[in-house]
Amino acid sequence: MKILLGKALIIQLLIVGISLGCCPAIFSQIAEESSTKDSLRATIRYGDRGFEFRTANNNYLMQIQWRLQTRIAYPYDNDPITLEEFGEDHLIIGIKRARMKVGGHAFTPSFKYYLEYELSAGKLLDFRAMYQFSPALNLKIGQWKVQYSRERIVSSGKQQAVDRSILNFAFTLDRQQGISLYGRLKGDGLLDFNYWVSMLMGTGRGATNNDDSNLLWMTRWQWNPMGTPVAFIESDLRDQQPFVLSLALAAATNRSPFTRFSTGGGGQLPGFEEGIDGQYRVNQWLQETSAMVKGFSWQQEFHWKEIDDRVNRKKTLLLGNLVQIGYFFHHLIPAFPKRMELFIRHAFYDPDTDIVDNFRKEITFGTNWFFRGHRNKLTLEYSHLDFKDSPTELSDGSRVRLQWDVSF
Repeated sequence: MKILLGKALIIQLLIVGISLGCCPAIFSQIAEESSTKDSLRATIRYGDRGFEFRTANNNYLMQIQWRLQTRIAYPYDNDPITLEEFGEDHLIIGIKRARMKVGGHAFTPSFKYYLEYELSAGKLLDFRAMYQFSPALNLKIGQWKVQYSRERIVSSGKQQAVDRSILNFAFTLDRQQGISLYGRLKGDGLLDFNYWVSMLMGTGRGATNNDDSNLLWMTRWQWNPMGTPVAFIESDLRDQQPFVLSLALAAATNRSPFTRFSTGGGGQLPGFEEGIDGQYRVNQWLQETSAMVKGFSWQQEFHWKEIDDRVNRKKTLLLGNLVQIGYFFHHLIPAFPKRMELFIRHAFYDPDTDIVDNFRKEITFGTNWFFRGHRNKLTLEYSHLDFKDSPTELSDGSRVRLQWDVSF
């Protein structure tokens, strides 16, 4: 007991000594902060990204936003991935997403950060830091949705439809940890480009280790021929004028135990066994177009994906295409409600081009009523889904979903 008391006394003396040694530095810092009291005084306001706390010198900014997405679906919610799932018959009512978002900058407006947490599932979705050296050169490190396809890049809270198309299941790279360089190369006339080059773990959201020495490499190049890029948001709420257009190409390569990714992390497409380290080499690329003008919006994606199973020595090729159009008809018919948008989406993909009559197809019609843009909207949609594995294995079905999405 005496030995323990002696050790405790020594530890306390060390703490006191260290504290006294640090006092001059602490007092110096307090004096410095007092001299810049006005610049450290924060203001609070409510803006487009929730509550904002900003210092007078604008060196520090924190924005906090809450988001709730509730949904009613019948006879199922998620896109079926097997024939058996078309037989489901349920009325589903519940919370699809409940999230907290925190972003802003620290020390200088050039050093930005962003955090997003899924409250309903207890998942850290995004946590990234970005530094802007110039508009043409930015550095990002952390975990985020890979800047690959527009449909996946656009936040689920800024989409036209209730959720992403059937292509997302097969082709998304989803969230990864890594590092990226990106920027906008703005030249005269037609010479306006965006680029992203990323080196990523390639093992999915939340993965702390790579399975081998092979990383996920991704690049995206986007040409903005009208001199302005199409923003990563769906629905032309701002009545965009003049016309804007973006054309993009993206490619990625990865070797890992996985053939697909989702918010849950790495996983497998139907027909693929649970992988071992480095089993699947996945190469994929896409071609993409997007445009907006006077209440009209367009987006299109063509996907190519090859899965090379290094263990079973088999290659599988997947192809897919998406077209989505939205329009505020009050531009054409003045009596049509200004807050209402109509949209249509057609998506198609072939999960294995070597199999005849093997495809997945979706056609969706819907409408949005915007109470306050994407921050408060109601979406109603009807989808017809076709699922065919062979000339004799065919199933189809219809789905209705109603969703309220609010951010504050």
